[in-house]
Amino acid sequence: MALKDELTDWVDGVFRDVWTTRNGIQVPDDDSRLGLQNDAIKIQGTVLYADLADSTDMVDSRSATFSAEIYKTFLYCAARIVRSHGGVITAYDGDRIMAVFIGSSKETSAARAAFQLKWAVSNIVMPAMRRIYTNTDFALGHVCGIDTSELLVAKTGVRGANDLVWVGRAANYAAKLSSLPATYTYVTQAVYDRLESGSKVKDGRQIWERVRWNAFNDAIIYRSNWHRSIA
Repeated sequence: MALKDELTDWVDGVFRDVWTTRNGIQVPDDDSRLGLQNDAIKIQGTVLYADLADSTDMVDSRSATFSAEIYKTFLYCAARIVRSHGGVITAYDGDRIMAVFIGSSKETSAARAAFQLKWAVSNIVMPAMRRIYTNTDFALGHVCGIDTSELLVAKTGVRGANDLVWVGRAANYAAKLSSLPATYTYVTQAVYDRLESGSKVKDGRQIWERVRWNAFNDAIIYRSNWHRSIA
């Protein structure tokens, strides 16, 4: 079959075929027996994106090996911290990581992971970098964005070269939040409302600031520059 005919048949089939969906009890992965046709798993998930800030400027102004070291140390700390809070790494996308949390305390787990990553950057990554690169003025900035919603997980691509696609508000909003100005962890109203009290108030004071998200119809979001130490 000619390539044009194959593409036409495949695309037509996707739009015509009925979807087969099932509820998931764990975060789907490549072994979740998802087909390449209209087959999907639904989960209630909290998505966290952790994104390096100003990475393009870093790559343009620093050596490739230095930039690689920043990528590696940041992403390693992010991944290990996410896993320690029960999150699942679903994607590495250049200078950022996507993770999904499920369960009754998924929003709090994601927020705690973000707080510990902030601590790790300031107290582990940056001090180690400065011990080696004593003459640099580089400061690693990053942002975490978190949202929660139902997610539809499907497989995309072609046989032998495919990946999972995460369709739902949380995946989009968390990614968009992670592009906001650095130094903060940003969460949606839906996440904030579900946080345990210990992740809202510390020593009698609120650790989140209520702000307007101008890019999204002035939606209410919350930001925090709080950190949580790692034992």
